[in-house]
Amino acid sequence: MANATSANGTNMTNASDSSIVCYAPTMITTNGIWQGDNPLDYSLPLFILQLTLVVVTTRVLVLLLKPFRQPRVIAEIMGGVLLGPSVLGQYKPFADTIFPMRSVMVIETMANVGLLYFLFLVGLEMDISVIRRMGKRAIIIAVAGMILPFAIGAAFSFLIHDRGKSMNQGTFILFLGVALSVTAFPVLARVLAELKLVNTELGRIALSSALVNDMFAWGLLALAIALAENDSTSLASLYVVLSSIAFVCFCIFVVRPAVCWIIRRTPEGESFSEFYICLILTGVMISGFVTDAIGTHSVFGAFVFGLVIPNGPLGVTLIEKLEDFVSGLLLPLFFAISGLRTNITTIEGIGTWGLLVLVIFLACIGKIAGTVIVCLFYQMPFDEGFTLGLLMNTKGLVELIVLNVGKDQKVLDDEAFAIMVIVAVVMTGIITPIVTTVYKPARRSIPYKRRTIQRSKPDAELRVLVCVHTPRNVPTMINLLEASYPTKRSPLCVYILHLVELSGRASAMLIVHNTRKSGRPALNRTQAQSDHIINAFENYEQHAGCVSVQPLTAISPYSTMHEDICNLAEDKRVAFLILPFHKQQTVDGGMESMNPAFRTMNQNVLANAPCSVGILVDRGFNGSNRVAANQASHNIVVLFFGGPDDREALSYAWRMSEHPGITLAVMRFVPGPDVVEPVGIVKPDPDAANNGNNNSKILCVETDEGWEKQLDEKLINEFRTQNMNDESIVYLEKEVNNGEETVAVVRSMDSVHDLFIVGRGQGIISPLTAGLTDWSECPELGAIGDLLASSDFATTASVLVVQQFVGDEGNAAVDHELEDPNEEHGTPQPVASSPADELQNAQFGNMQRHMNKRTQPPPRVQNSNVYSP
Repeated sequence: MANATSANGTNMTNASDSSIVCYAPTMITTNGIWQGDNPLDYSLPLFILQLTLVVVTTRVLVLLLKPFRQPRVIAEIMGGVLLGPSVLGQYKPFADTIFPMRSVMVIETMANVGLLYFLFLVGLEMDISVIRRMGKRAIIIAVAGMILPFAIGAAFSFLIHDRGKSMNQGTFILFLGVALSVTAFPVLARVLAELKLVNTELGRIALSSALVNDMFAWGLLALAIALAENDSTSLASLYVVLSSIAFVCFCIFVVRPAVCWIIRRTPEGESFSEFYICLILTGVMISGFVTDAIGTHSVFGAFVFGLVIPNGPLGVTLIEKLEDFVSGLLLPLFFAISGLRTNITTIEGIGTWGLLVLVIFLACIGKIAGTVIVCLFYQMPFDEGFTLGLLMNTKGLVELIVLNVGKDQKVLDDEAFAIMVIVAVVMTGIITPIVTTVYKPARRSIPYKRRTIQRSKPDAELRVLVCVHTPRNVPTMINLLEASYPTKRSPLCVYILHLVELSGRASAMLIVHNTRKSGRPALNRTQAQSDHIINAFENYEQHAGCVSVQPLTAISPYSTMHEDICNLAEDKRVAFLILPFHKQQTVDGGMESMNPAFRTMNQNVLANAPCSVGILVDRGFNGSNRVAANQASHNIVVLFFGGPDDREALSYAWRMSEHPGITLAVMRFVPGPDVVEPVGIVKPDPDAANNGNNNSKILCVETDEGWEKQLDEKLINEFRTQNMNDESIVYLEKEVNNGEETVAVVRSMDSVHDLFIVGRGQGIISPLTAGLTDWSECPELGAIGDLLASSDFATTASVLVVQQFVGDEGNAAVDHELEDPNEEHGTPQPVASSPADELQNAQFGNMQRHMNKRTQPPPRVQNSNVYSP
């Protein structure tokens, strides 16, 4: 038995307006290929194949377009176009096998279910009160950016409109105008983050205006759908509008109080009942059914239903349960359907293609002109107004919904639909390259000298940048700051940077608009975490004296997050930057990786940081209960091998040792009698060669190794002299001959210590750690840091691995602090090396090249994607 059902023009593989398709209700699942069945003749296996093909195609295109910094929506629409009648659908066997007409109903139904829940999530994350806090400028820019493109759409509707069809001219104008005038907030948020413009005034205005534009677009969409009935009277359209208003009022005055009652019944901190969650998810479908029945699209009901649910823990729970499945799997299906419906071959003739180019050009210009006029009125620079106008041209979900509804309602024919889809793709695709070319704000260079703890004045403010991924990082970070002993003489200025990965969704971007001082509940999990982190550090600031805390948030892909961190460190002129280690301690004491991207980010920060860096391996450090100021009780040990990183580690520990509740042990490892050390590295004098003097006996000695040793001795002697009568400080020296003896000494240390502070030791090749790096798990921690952080090292102590910033001013400091005893009047004297020394020259040459690499200034980017809430 087969039911004959009309496809109502939803054929995706040919251009016929309507066809009769036979569905077999019993052919859902196959009996298997061994029974002789073809799985593609049955609806479920065919749908699974279609969904897999759509997701794989869009993900591949996302990867291909990533170097061009294109938003995900472009890849998703292009994936549909690729699979549809424009490209692969031209090959009839493919179209008839993979996307036959009988499969249209199933795939479109699933796509609309995905869209229904996605629009529910959009409503759930949107905060209407934001608009009230935005000010006139954002609202006027949004309105001005809609009026001109709407007028252009209305003008072009007379050229594109087919008068032979029964569609209403007014409705056609409304659909075309809305499609050209909307701005996609989620897509714009992604573009701004890619361009590192979120923290700029321009970025904030663009996001605010896009949010207002989104609100207007939903209102116009509901109106356009209500008027889309071509054959109905104006009275029916009026009933649709009135019914929609009644539905909105019902949601506000009945649904919202009911949801608030559910929230009140659930104790704070407890999870919501599964019954309540199912009730709300069912309510989404009921809302969709009601609005579809009264003549508005089902997505309108889901959006309004999401909008009336209060922000807070319930919203966070619903988003966590739905977001990945809906936006990752079902939503691409809707974008793919839009592409599958797009048949570029229906655009015939040079005149029509010329018209397409003209529509794209004039719609862009309309948005830009409207935005620039308002910006000039508000005395903003012309280039900023032009860039803002370009950014407001981003298209996305709202426009595609408008176009699909228009096609379903026969307002748009195949040609007009294809033209508008191409317009959306091109307008969104050209924004990033044009803005990158046109808008280049100058970054001011901020030179500063106090880039290390060692070079910071003991009676001046110490600026520290603390990076945090999750609230789990917070207790140990706070204890570390408390142990740093802020005093009136040397207060701490702490910048807390919450690192948030930029996802395809705009939810994280909404942190920009929700000031934490408003006391409003969090919109999503990201903001809830951010609020938790900020509250913890502000609580610390209130209870600890001489500490100022400034919270910030960085939203970037992890691949470029290090740029934001390094730019912020330079802008805020910090001396020390603390990063959490990419592994966390498990219940059994082992270490498990949280996210591989954290490790790559840490490595990039170490390579590019404009100041000293510490990586904190968190094993507690009394993090379970933070102790009050001056009541800390910590046992800290420094393992000192020599070199700039170890000196920085000792300088930080020295500052900590002033805290009355801290005991410090400094263990210096010195070479035993069996260790043969090089005296220096001998190279021909380049000046002599340039002067034409080929006398090979004239040599210059690189005395970096000697200077490093003298700097070590100077700091150690100063430390011992000033602390000889301090009972809370212990200084020990251990003679070791090789890496094995070093490991044995470290492993034999008492387990009473809370914190190991060690230098990273990069660029220093010491016989005392020889062979330790051969099987390192994490070379970025250095030989000793990696040993202490490994799972098989039996300790409950946290580890801070320190890298000192070595720059031009660092080298200058070396020059001023020490004079080489072999120098007279600044002229280096030749020193011969022994044959044993020359055996290690190659090794030290490698070290020198590495040190030179580290002294290069870090690369800069134009703008930092970091902002203060």
